[in-house]
Amino acid sequence: MALTAKLVMRQSQSLVMTPQLLQAIKLLQFSNLDLTAFIEEELERNPLLERAEDTPAPPGLDGGGLDGAINPAGISPGEGFSEADWSSASLTTNREALEANLGTELSNSFDDGRTTAPGENCLGAGGSGPSAMPWSGPSGGSADGAAAGLEAYIAAPANLKDHLEMQLGLATAATADRLTGQVLIDSIDENGYFTGSLDEIAAQLHSPLEQVERILRLIQGFDPSGVGARDLTECLAIQLRERDRFDPAMQALVRRLDLLAKRDFAALRKICNVDEEDILDMLGEIRRLDPKPGRAFGGGAIAPILPDVLVRPLPDGSWHVELNSDVLPRLLVNHSYTTRVGKGKEADRNFISACRQTANWLTKSLEQRARTILKVSSEIVRQQDRFLAHGVEWLRPLDLKTIAEAVGVHESTVSRVTSNKYMATPRGLFELKYFFTASIAAHDGSAAHSAESVRFRIRQMIDQESPSQILSDDAIVVRLKEANIDIARRTIAKYRESLKIPSSVERRREKARS
Repeated sequence: MALTAKLVMRQSQSLVMTPQLLQAIKLLQFSNLDLTAFIEEELERNPLLERAEDTPAPPGLDGGGLDGAINPAGISPGEGFSEADWSSASLTTNREALEANLGTELSNSFDDGRTTAPGENCLGAGGSGPSAMPWSGPSGGSADGAAAGLEAYIAAPANLKDHLEMQLGLATAATADRLTGQVLIDSIDENGYFTGSLDEIAAQLHSPLEQVERILRLIQGFDPSGVGARDLTECLAIQLRERDRFDPAMQALVRRLDLLAKRDFAALRKICNVDEEDILDMLGEIRRLDPKPGRAFGGGAIAPILPDVLVRPLPDGSWHVELNSDVLPRLLVNHSYTTRVGKGKEADRNFISACRQTANWLTKSLEQRARTILKVSSEIVRQQDRFLAHGVEWLRPLDLKTIAEAVGVHESTVSRVTSNKYMATPRGLFELKYFFTASIAAHDGSAAHSAESVRFRIRQMIDQESPSQILSDDAIVVRLKEANIDIARRTIAKYRESLKIPSSVERRREKARS
């Protein structure tokens, strides 16, 4: 068969991931903090985008050249002022007329007797008016007479790095030692642990390893006690040495922290060669130590979690679901640049056209994001209304497919919507993914139970057990079957470990001591 070239026309459909579609998908899975950071970048990049709350509407216009995207009603109209009020030739400037307009004497608003300082009335850098540099009065107030805020006098929060650097400057005067100590301090995390490699730092500084180790031991003597340790064992050992409690028995205890975590006190007594009273005293000493010495200085500013969805009950027993307007971006598209460069250079027109397309698509994507979040959240509330009314025991099993079919979107869309989004309910603040739990079959074949509600039942049973009757995993299985929950013992063990609840043997030992 001969091979020949020919033209064939075919009709087909395919999904093309355009940059705009990728942007819409990315916006959907952003948290409100990520979305705020993204919007800030777009506002700097695109001159057509403006915040609705920062853009005053021109008086006498119904929006003018501004297209509202989300909550365009955030623009408040003018108060009746016009440019003619200030540029008219009939504007009065004599003292009597000004006092009549102000309703008071000028001496009450302006200091007539104050001498003008040299250069005070100089033009600003642009030469078009008074300088915009802020200044404070004798009492610390601003130029308009407002008192300075109290936050201007509040000291900056303590920082672990600065605290260690200050001690390093007092501990040694050698430049090489300070340089090495600076590099070591940079490798100390917010918990106070040294996370770097001494070999790499020695190679980086071209210094002997012994010198780097010596400076690290110097830093380990700084405040807070235990800072600069490479692991928990070394951290506890440093604190015990400073308390003069690091005897051979305590050294043996610190080396076997794994047995301490398992509460195997019999093995610890044998290893430390002490009696029960001594081991209890040693454990009390360990509890008084700080396993994270750096946490007293904090780990930087922690951004609060703001809910994306607000849910509140209505008098008729239903639920009102709404988006939190405080975390929704309010953007406007300003078309005034388009008219200004309409007759300009072709490069300028192309740039403005691209910016206009990007801005229009962004505002539509933000609006679609808000609608999708509201739809998914409303369906979640409808599915989990018994949880909102009665508590976690009534949380029903739910999966992404159920919500996707009810809303009419793909499961991946529901997954993106519920990522890093939070819902404020009368029962607390929950991530949207909290409402999606696996199902556990009922013993009689009726409606299934939520895995989260089963965890809650396990927690309740263990909290209510008496010291004389500690529940084993098998006993919990029997009790749950009596409550029509069919669950295996290994599942009980897995849920108990996820709740950080020790085994029945460890609980019996702990409650026997107390």
